[in-house]
Amino acid sequence: MKKEGITILVLSIIIILLLPWTVNRWIKKETMNGDLTIRVKMPSGQIETLPLEQYLVGVVAEEMPAEFNQEALKAQAVAARTYAVKRISQKANPDPGYDVDTTVLTQAWLSDSQMKAKWGWWGYWRYRGKMADAVQETKGQALTANGQYIDAFYHSSSGRKTTERAEDVWSTSRTYLQNVDSEEKNPSRFIKTYDFTFSVLYQKLGITGSPKKLSSSDFMITSQTGAGRAKSVRILGKTYTAVQVRTLLGLASTDMEFTVKPEEIQIKTYGYGHAVGMSQYGANDMGNAGNTYLEILKHFYPGAQLYSLYQGRNVNS
Repeated sequence: MKKEGITILVLSIIIILLLPWTVNRWIKKETMNGDLTIRVKMPSGQIETLPLEQYLVGVVAEEMPAEFNQEALKAQAVAARTYAVKRISQKANPDPGYDVDTTVLTQAWLSDSQMKAKWGWWGYWRYRGKMADAVQETKGQALTANGQYIDAFYHSSSGRKTTERAEDVWSTSRTYLQNVDSEEKNPSRFIKTYDFTFSVLYQKLGITGSPKKLSSSDFMITSQTGAGRAKSVRILGKTYTAVQVRTLLGLASTDMEFTVKPEEIQIKTYGYGHAVGMSQYGANDMGNAGNTYLEILKHFYPGAQLYSLYQGRNVNS
């Protein structure tokens, strides 16, 4: 009886300590939704309409590591919200019936069950609230420039170079997507090496004919971006954009070096992603250094304004 009494006492204390915190989490979840909704095409093909703020919890959970600094997560929430509301406001014609899917074609997204599978039960208990806080604490905030929602692009890591200007990657310029310092404390975090035999290289690039040994003149970077990454590459006499080469060969970035060997070509890349807009690892390092999410956003999207969707006005000067 004595042991049973102690067990009951311990359980009672745990319940007393956890109940207010649990209720508070539930209240935050229920009150964060706001007025806007978004149509999401699920992996099953079914389209669900979700409250915008609730949807964003799943985006932040998938697009940025849960261990990141809270200010970086808040910056991610604003960038993701900006992307979402721009998609909502600029519906395609004809309307496909949804605004976003759950993949990188729009924004990656996780359901609650997927979060549990990704983090486990303890991780879900620990991290989902952290994601929800990042969304709640930036509720309704999006980025604008010249009266329009910006293209709030983001990527994992700029590596050893600055971020890219939009026109160096996709041809169209944006005043708020410029070369800025990545602010990453470990620029060597993402270095990857790829080895391609000549037959595999031919196959991936869609080159017909019998593969031949390459010389250094058969694979050349012919132009560079303002940040110093490859912009165009000539391979066996044909010129590709660096973005095409990255896609066709499955490279991590366009910051590349290559070595032609007797039986293969070796390509080394630095950084991860297209390098335009916010570096997520740079945002995390800025947050760890004491910068606020607003300072992070101002750095990576120079000239953009923070706008409140629910107040209908700018919220920073």
